Formats: sequence, structure tokens, C-alpha cells
Amino acid sequence: MPESRDTSRSAVKTYVPTYQKGEWEEHAEKLDMSLSEFVRTMVQAGRRGFEPDREEPLSGDATPGGNALERQVLELLSGGPLPWEELLEAATDDVESRLEETLTELQATDRIRYSGRHGGYVLVGGEDGH
Repeated sequence: MPESRDTSRSAVKTYVPTYQKGEWEEHAEKLDMSLSEFVRTMVQAGRRGFEPDREEPLSGDATPGGNALERQVLELLSGGPLPWEELLEAATDDVESRLEETLTELQATDRIRYSGRHGGYVLVGGEDGH
């Protein structure tokens, strides 16, 4: 039986010059990706170039950012077979991460807020968002 891969999430922090982060954010936006997804994808793509047993790099996506789930599944399976449950957990984990990141950004820009009284997130100044 193949070795099981730990698909739980773990944070990685790095510091880059502000201009570089800005360039990455612009590029991520053009690809319709979050900054986290962009960095993760670019690191994985860069690592492929350093694998000695790979004869040629994987072909580029004809629609960048158009099928992130497909790219994610292919990347997950590049390390060997994974059972359905692990693939599902890894794929939905990314959605949870993106949702959390988006909610944090929307709250930071005062566009939404969490209201226990109203039973969840509400638009600021919108319906039920007083």
C-alpha cells in the first residue's frame, strides 16, 4: 500500500520586498488567484524545474486560473496515489482557506461584519447589516 501523505495545512511565512509582493498580487489577480494560491502554485511550478528525473516541464494551462481545481488535483497526485477521502479533504481545504482569507479581507475593508445577533456574516450598511 502506498505511503499516505499528510494533507493537513501548515503556514509558511516569508518576507519579500514590498514591490515584489505588489508584482505578485497583480499577477495573481490577472490569473484570478488569491495571493496564497499564486505563491503555492509558483513554488510548485519552480520545484518541477529542479526535479532531476523529469525530462520536460509540464505544459502550461491554456486558460491560466481557469481550472485551479484541476491543477491542484494533478499536483496532489504527482506524489503518488491518494484515496478519495484525502483528495476531497485537500481540495476542500483550499476552498476553506480562500473563503477565510476573503472573509478576513472583506471585514478589514469594512464591507462585511460578523453579527451573532443576525446569525452570521452581514453586509455593512446593507440589508440586516445596520
